Amino acid sequence: MFDIGLPELLLVSVVALLVVGPDRLPETIRTVSLWIGRFRRSFANIKQEIENEIGADEIRAQLYNESIMHDIEKSKETLEEVKNEVTEAIEQVSASVSDAKSDAILKSQPLKDQDDEISRNSSG
Repeated sequence: MFDIGLPELLLVSVVALLVVGPDRLPETIRTVSLWIGRFRRSFANIKQEIENEIGADEIRAQLYNESIMHDIEKSKETLEEVKNEVTEAIEQVSASVSDAKSDAILKSQPLKDQDDEISRNSSG
């Protein structure tokens, strides 16, 4: 974290000894150590909370994407059903048209035969 070597540690120790004094130096070192420990734990907790929140966001995004994919699959299935129903309706209409066409042809045959007889009778 910090690049502190032996000369820097000696300088900090000498300054602390001169400022605090030899009587209160052990108590001051304990207090500073407690504060450093608290800061480290606080930063570790904050880091853990941020990592948990990031992980939760990723999970939420994944769940949202899965729900969208599920909705798309439902829509696809619905469209397939509608397509099949329309195809069946078209086939039924085509069959009805073919039947109607056949009936019309059969009904027009006797009329054509009658027209032929009428035209033969009138000419002859």
